[in-house]
Amino acid sequence: MFKYILAVVGYFLLGGSFFGAIIGYFIGGSIDRAQDYGIGGINPLGTGQRQVVFLKTVFVLMGKLAKADGRISESEIAHVEAFIKKNGMSTEHRKQAIKQFQRGSATDFDISNALADFMSACGHTLHLKQVLMMYLIVMALADGKLDPAEQILLEKIALRLGYSSTQFRQMLEMVLNQAHFSQDRQQYNRQNSASALEDAYKALGVTKNNTDKEIKRAYRRLMSQYHPDKLIGQGLPEDMIAVATEQAKEIQVAYDLIKKQRSKS
Repeated sequence: MFKYILAVVGYFLLGGSFFGAIIGYFIGGSIDRAQDYGIGGINPLGTGQRQVVFLKTVFVLMGKLAKADGRISESEIAHVEAFIKKNGMSTEHRKQAIKQFQRGSATDFDISNALADFMSACGHTLHLKQVLMMYLIVMALADGKLDPAEQILLEKIALRLGYSSTQFRQMLEMVLNQAHFSQDRQQYNRQNSASALEDAYKALGVTKNNTDKEIKRAYRRLMSQYHPDKLIGQGLPEDMIAVATEQAKEIQVAYDLIKKQRSKS
């Protein structure tokens, strides 16, 4: 967006010069890339480094979450196995994932160093932190409930990633509603559900009182957050993208439902 705005600004500042528009376009493009991929353009620290750090952080924190309430349940183990399978992770990545999960689930494991490493490698990215939190919140819900100890740990992680308590609660509520929307949609035809529209609004983090423009903006922001090319460009391993893509599909379904209902009004 900035590349177009600054192209226009550059054009007029230099007296209607096409050269000014080109300069503005490239400056704006740099700003857009910094917003999408972090400071320094597309993955300045190297995709490989961020991939290693992201995979390690996700599974070590999943292990810590699974043990937060004192025991690792069968449903939590099943969730991790399903996560690995759904993403189609390579044999090598699967081995690393299991190793890190076991490491994080150790009673005396301290997450401070893992979070410090993550922030050093991925802290300037726009979406990797959001996807990490989404994966962890979904993990915490694997046994069908959010234990108080799990919520405390999730908030601790979120604060370390740079989110405020308010931002964490908003993120938690949105992911919870997205999970609820997804589960209900699999159980019955949501088009015939009395609560379908309400759930769809919650999944996008908006209400029926928001304008069409505001809802579209929220939808686009979420879709950008889970955009495969942007996530891979930031350093998300390609064999960990499927779950994020599935989340984007649920957001799309929710938005389509809202649009359909609003068009009838």
